[in-house]
Amino acid sequence: MGRKVNPNAIRMGINKTWDSVWYSNKKDYPATYAQDLLIEKKVIAAMRDAGLDKIKINRTVNKIEVLVFVARPGVAIGRGGEGIDVLQKELKRTLKKDVELKVREVKKADLSARIVARAIADGIERRQPSKLLVQSAKEKVMMSGAKGLRIWVSGRINNASQARTVKATAGSVPAQTLRADVDYANEIAKTMDAGLMGVKVWIYKGEKSDIDREE
Repeated sequence: MGRKVNPNAIRMGINKTWDSVWYSNKKDYPATYAQDLLIEKKVIAAMRDAGLDKIKINRTVNKIEVLVFVARPGVAIGRGGEGIDVLQKELKRTLKKDVELKVREVKKADLSARIVARAIADGIERRQPSKLLVQSAKEKVMMSGAKGLRIWVSGRINNASQARTVKATAGSVPAQTLRADVDYANEIAKTMDAGLMGVKVWIYKGEKSDIDREE
C-alpha cells in the first residue's frame, strides 16, 4: 500500500493540507488550475538556487497570495528585494491580477524531502557519484532529528547500460500509519549522457495528529 499511494495525499485532512486553497465553479476551474500551474512553474524557475521547499497559493476574490518556503531566503529575495519584486511584477503582468508574493524560511532544511531530493538531483546533474550523494544526504537528515529515512535513485546509475535503483534506508518509515508525519518528494535529474534519473525521498519525523497552519 505504501508504494502505491502518495504518502502526502493519503494523509490529507489528518496532518497535511492542500497547497492551493480556493474555490471555483465548474466553468472557471480549468483556467484557475492552469494559473496555479503557471505560478508554480515560474516560481520554481526563479528560485531554483534558493532551496525551494513548497509553494502555497491562497486566493480571495481579487487577490492571489503566494507563499514560498525556501532554505535560503536571502537568495530568493535578492539584493534589496530586487529578485522577488521582478518575479511579482511578472506574475501580475502574466495573470492580470493582484499577486502578493511572500518568502518564508524553512528552519530545518535537512528535514524537507523536496530540498533533499533536489540537492541529490542537482549533484547527479553535476556528475557526482549518486551513491556518495545518497549517503551524505542520509547522514545529514538523521543528524537533524529524523526518525527514519528512505531514498531511492533510479535510472542508468554511473552511465550503465541498464537502469537500476540505488536504495538507502535508516530508522523506520511507517507507510500505512496515517498519524505518522511522513514528508515525501520526488525530483528528476536531467543528465547529458544517462538521460533522466528519478529521485524519491521519504522522511519520517514522528507522529502528528494535527495540521500546521502557516500564516
